[in-house]
Amino acid sequence: MPFPDFDPVLLQIGPFAIRWYALAYVAGILVGWRYVAGLIKNQALWGPRGAPATIPQVDDLILWITLGIILGGRLGHVFFYTPSLIFTDPLEVVKVWNGGMSFHGGALGVLIAVFIFTRVNKIDVLRIGDAITAAAPIGLFFGRIANFINGELWGRPTDVPWAFVFPHAGIMPRHPSQLYEAALEGLVLFLILRWATHGAKLLQRRGVVAGIFLLGYATFRTFIENFREPDNYLPNFPLGLTMGMMLSAPMFIGGAWLIWRGLREPLATEADAPPAKPQTP
Repeated sequence: MPFPDFDPVLLQIGPFAIRWYALAYVAGILVGWRYVAGLIKNQALWGPRGAPATIPQVDDLILWITLGIILGGRLGHVFFYTPSLIFTDPLEVVKVWNGGMSFHGGALGVLIAVFIFTRVNKIDVLRIGDAITAAAPIGLFFGRIANFINGELWGRPTDVPWAFVFPHAGIMPRHPSQLYEAALEGLVLFLILRWATHGAKLLQRRGVVAGIFLLGYATFRTFIENFREPDNYLPNFPLGLTMGMMLSAPMFIGGAWLIWRGLREPLATEADAPPAKPQTP
């Protein structure tokens, strides 16, 4: 079927353009921020130890996460996918508005930002990491929808009935792999994590929710890489591997380890609860 006639620019006012891709980032960060705040407020989810941070701390953390997403995503794209830019056109490295963001780089940027923030504020990095990763699929969903609107990161040629002929991708119908990723990495993974936080009460086990996110994302991304067209400027890797698969492997291993250690760690008891703050008369 023909690709819908989407305009990547939602609104143009003189030289100022509002793009769907930028809105996806804004929506993912804002909605994810409020979702994390909702988890923090719901003290029943956290067990005797209570929530790992206060609402003001979460509000401060969002700036660190935003910087981690943007800087890590851009630098990850350059180092993982287009390292030649460093030598051929170094100014292009900072031109985020021209596109080119890596999820794995953004995830690494967020990890570094959160680690520094938690060290400075003396917060348990695993417990706040559980809250952050529970919201991560929200941003992934919006981002993959924006990829589809932009007609980028298309899939491999196919004859399935729902294939699209993407602009700039030739005349062959292709898998809408962006929508596969929005469904699996976004919606399905969010529902799994929602069950983990609210159904199984796994926020009471340090690092398990974060581990489920890492393992789940790596599994879904590796599966979808079989339908997504590899970047043509990358070499052909052995065994049919893609860059996305190889970057997801450490996430799978790290996620499995976090789940294993979190389930082995004893649950907190009332003795582990923080002391009650004295009430002012």
